[in-house]
Amino acid sequence: MGKRLKGKDLINLGFPQNNSINIALGQINRYRKKEKKERILEEAKDVLLHPEKYQGNAIWGKVAEGLTKPVEVRMHQLRNTRAPFSIYGENEIDDQAKYQLYDALKLPIAVQGALMPDAHSGYGLPIGGVLATDNAVIPYGVGLDIGCRMALSIYPMKASYIKGKQHQMENILKEHTKFGMYETHDKKQDHEIFERSEFRDIPLVRRLKTKAFRQLGTSGSGNHFVEFGIVTITDEKNEFDLPIGEYVGLLSHSGSRALGANIAKHYTYLASKQCPLPKNVQHLAWLDLNTHDGQEYWLAMNLAGDYAKACHDNIHKRVAKLLGVKPLAMVENHHNFAWKEQVNGVERIVHRKGATPASKGELGVIPGSMTAPGYIVRGLGNEESLQSASHGAGRKHSRRKCKEKFTKSDIKHQLNMNQVSLIGGGIDEAPMAYKNIKKVMANQQELVEVIGTFTPKIVRMDK
Repeated sequence: MGKRLKGKDLINLGFPQNNSINIALGQINRYRKKEKKERILEEAKDVLLHPEKYQGNAIWGKVAEGLTKPVEVRMHQLRNTRAPFSIYGENEIDDQAKYQLYDALKLPIAVQGALMPDAHSGYGLPIGGVLATDNAVIPYGVGLDIGCRMALSIYPMKASYIKGKQHQMENILKEHTKFGMYETHDKKQDHEIFERSEFRDIPLVRRLKTKAFRQLGTSGSGNHFVEFGIVTITDEKNEFDLPIGEYVGLLSHSGSRALGANIAKHYTYLASKQCPLPKNVQHLAWLDLNTHDGQEYWLAMNLAGDYAKACHDNIHKRVAKLLGVKPLAMVENHHNFAWKEQVNGVERIVHRKGATPASKGELGVIPGSMTAPGYIVRGLGNEESLQSASHGAGRKHSRRKCKEKFTKSDIKHQLNMNQVSLIGGGIDEAPMAYKNIKKVMANQQELVEVIGTFTPKIVRMDK
């Protein structure tokens, strides 16, 4: 940019001596620092004279907002009372998770909340927490792994196919699924998601595009997996028009990879600066959806969610091709996301951080563990749960506790008992780390009904 642009340069243009100067310098240094100073000043002058032209602009929109309707930065205090809430399976949930929900319910923006039976403590909103807010989105209420989701393909082969083709199916997962921070496919993957305007218009997202391109069709570490198993359809009125019985299935669990993580971190930082909160709830800082940053996060979040879906689509398409079959049906759902939904007749922002959408008739998948069945469910539209259900069994033991408590031999014993083949996976993902999925399902009978199950048989996780 030649000589470094300074605040006095903007003052000389006529900028008011307020926070709009800091905003402008921040945007310029972050996104335009390699350009000539004269060109930047010319644009800045036009923004000053015609801010309305730049509303929503990726670089100058925030500056225009600072000139016309600056975001009010002030310390927010919690209310003395909680918004209405419901807890499901309360006796199975640790106190820390409940306290985190109670704090969230005291936010000035909180309208209603719920805690699912698989809940456990997390950062900000607990895992398994659901929170409806008034025109504001909490990046950490969505979670770090934006759009983390489930996807299930149901194939036409009968369950006996797995025993006969186990070696071949293990090789498919070994050779054609990639996990963790560094594994990528040898052959470049492509998808229409990369044509989206957000990859051009949002500077942060634009910088993340190359890595997102490389990570397409890969899965994260931790509890993420791709697994073959047996789908058992138990509801004769199922939406797939499939006869009751057993089928081969492929179930995947992962999210938006580095794209979502970086979006979450960036906008959480912005939220913390714009929305100071008491220390015990600082992770619940929010962005007003009427602000530039709030609108930009909403666009970026939705892109990350669609990217997560694209990753699952890629995995399932590739595996189906290797098997030489077309799926009879698919079920998929996010469980780390925020939606605009009607709550008591008013549009609210509903955050589900580790919770499955369960509006009336909506299908979803709730997994158990590597040795416990997952469930294909149909939502009952329970308004007290904000039309939500659990996203899995939920952790019973922390990752650190698992490493202290269990051994590889313990895991091997559980795998042998359940006739499960495991590729990768660590002690922190031991089957014993999770709550009893049958108890979890029993505690949410008023939230979902079961139309089938998925029993894992060949499980692939990160090394």
